[in-house]
Amino acid sequence: MNHITLSIDEHMALVGLNRGRSNAINAGMLQELTVVLQSIENDANIAGMILHGKEGFFSAGLDLIELYNYNEDEIKRFWETFLDFTKSFVAFKKPAVAAIEGHCPAGGCILALCCDYRIMAKGEYIIGLNEIPVGIIVPDSIFYLYSFWLGKANAYRYLLEGKLLAPEDALETGLIDELVEASALRRKAEKQLKTYMSLDAHTWQQSKLNFRKELISQVGNISSTTLETILTQWWSPSTRSILKTIIQNLQGKTH
Repeated sequence: MNHITLSIDEHMALVGLNRGRSNAINAGMLQELTVVLQSIENDANIAGMILHGKEGFFSAGLDLIELYNYNEDEIKRFWETFLDFTKSFVAFKKPAVAAIEGHCPAGGCILALCCDYRIMAKGEYIIGLNEIPVGIIVPDSIFYLYSFWLGKANAYRYLLEGKLLAPEDALETGLIDELVEASALRRKAEKQLKTYMSLDAHTWQQSKLNFRKELISQVGNISSTTLETILTQWWSPSTRSILKTIIQNLQGKTH
């Protein structure tokens, strides 16, 4: 795998996002995540997983620089894959803990939201969903996922303004569950996962699926009309202009 690391320790799968400095999500990373998730779910030797990034970035979200240059077929396949992966991750039956050591906006935040528990390192970081200011239409499936943790009112407000939260605010609103020193992040994530793993696996997993039944249905119900609306806006002059400005800023920071 080129963009994902995987190791197994005491029946725990440690899944690392490992693509460039910021772990920006492209089609290749999505494909690898899909394969890894299926492998973990089907492996009886693995009882749960920890999803982590690297120091400074869990994931900066979608790789807008690469996606901007996708043609119509490529961007359609990307969005289909992204939404399908989100659906699969939400329905993932085994326990999943997100260990967030760095920035976690947009698509990175969506990956963390699919997990059962989120632990974030202290620091000058941001987390949240800022798709609308970027010019990307948010499907209702992502609203349901956000509101599952934040409540509908907060999710509604935060999404419409593209609000990004500091770790302390994310803890207060329930977007994350713990805020720890970076040096304690791995240990805390393993402790929480082992707490889940210490319980009867069938009871825990079936309960999780019961609790998420409505969410799984909502996230899985993406209509072709919704996808077409996202794609139409993606190619609109206004969104292309916003994306171009963002990309120029990002490229300016790398030079």
